[in-house]
Amino acid sequence: MTVEFFAQSLTEVQWQIAHAIAQTLVKENADANELGKAIAYLRAFVHQENAGTKFFDYLKTLVKNGRHIGHSKRTSEYYESMEKACSQYLKAYQNDAPMMLQILGWASRLMRYYQQNAEPIGEITAPVIESARQAEIAEVISAHNFTIGQILEAKVTAVKGNKVTYEILGTIKLTEKEPKKAQFLSEGQVVKVEVLDLKEDGSIRKVKCTD
Repeated sequence: MTVEFFAQSLTEVQWQIAHAIAQTLVKENADANELGKAIAYLRAFVHQENAGTKFFDYLKTLVKNGRHIGHSKRTSEYYESMEKACSQYLKAYQNDAPMMLQILGWASRLMRYYQQNAEPIGEITAPVIESARQAEIAEVISAHNFTIGQILEAKVTAVKGNKVTYEILGTIKLTEKEPKKAQFLSEGQVVKVEVLDLKEDGSIRKVKCTD
């Protein structure tokens, strides 16, 4: 039986990340109570400056001193699993501690769900996002099912020689050679572009102007 949770405050990508953190920790037999303690630490400092950075420093400190402050060798392993999972999936939200707190709160709930329901977890497919910019792009990709041949509106943000930089959906920027059209395009102009190729993750690799 599969139970679906609904988190109105999370986007699709953030929801995937919450699942990935929970699945990773369950696969490594981590203790949900230790994740709860880490969440409590973040909650206590969430509105302070650099709260996200302090949280990652806190996790590193747990790993470094795990054998001294933990109750057993397993506790040290729990700390290492938490630090690894959070560093892998939450770096893009380092400057948005309230969002980190929301994601981790759902990860904690999901972790307990996975532990109580002996279903195979399978492959973890959440994107690994390194920056806020990558997070923004990932959100756009998850919200749009791009297809080859699709026509989209694009804003011209730069023209240099025969190279034109397009901004699509206010987020995706692509620079393409447009030898026949570059001279007729100007910065700020809105044009139609056709999707010519896609990357494996479904994002746009190449476009051309159709105007």
